[in-house]
Amino acid sequence: MKIVISAESTIDLTPDLLNEYGIKTVAFNLQLGDNSYLDGEVTTDEIIKFANDTGVLPKTGAINEYRYNEHFENLLKEYDAVIHFSLSSELSMAYSNAERASKNFKNVFVVDTRSLSTGIALLAIYAKNLVDSGKSAKEIYESCLSRVHNVQASFELKRLDFLYKGGRCSSLTYFGANLLKIRPQIIVKDGKMISGKKYRGNFSHVVKNYCQDVLDEFDNPDLSLAFVTYTTAEPEIVETAKNALIDRGFKKVLVTRAGGTITSHCGEDCLGILYINDGKND
Repeated sequence: MKIVISAESTIDLTPDLLNEYGIKTVAFNLQLGDNSYLDGEVTTDEIIKFANDTGVLPKTGAINEYRYNEHFENLLKEYDAVIHFSLSSELSMAYSNAERASKNFKNVFVVDTRSLSTGIALLAIYAKNLVDSGKSAKEIYESCLSRVHNVQASFELKRLDFLYKGGRCSSLTYFGANLLKIRPQIIVKDGKMISGKKYRGNFSHVVKNYCQDVLDEFDNPDLSLAFVTYTTAEPEIVETAKNALIDRGFKKVLVTRAGGTITSHCGEDCLGILYINDGKND
């Protein structure tokens, strides 16, 4: 059976990585003022510049059922089965739309990743490894479901500008964070984005402490793969995060930039480390 791995553009992988792992994507919608785009048609830097220049936040929109139907139909012209990985159902209608569309086809399996960004990628790449090992589509789907709740996805923010403008934090919190130079951590838990630890001081120092705290708390990692994913960050800060993962023993550490959806919600100066915390290495 010929099986393909599919995901939305929220997977935040580069074209080269998508090609390497054979992952097919369908794009979220993105609105910058009066202009509409598909996620990927504008860069992370262009999104941030638009928001900073206009004071208007970009808006994101989930893929509708009709477009999922088209996506799955096109894939099934070449493949016998599709395993699709969706952005957390707690954050978007994407999963429910994809799930409804999948009912129109045989052998389309939709995974609610309960995650975002390269947290989705971790599961999709695991699935691709299982495809290569000869597992059936149903076996791969069930194996991925068993790992969903072990995906460690978190991010460190330098500023709260985008969250404040988007109504995701109060003016008092925003003012206090800026005044005291508080750098908040965002954790994906039970499919939702929640506040974690709060750090203070130089962002480079904060990122170093954030990485160590995450690795200490989620201390049973699958060491085969981890991601450093960011919107904007100084090269030395990205390197600090990457080195923390390498020092922990990860065999492969991939660095990616967040795409339109994550950037539109978190803004610039956002960096995270992501891995599966269940000790498996198969």
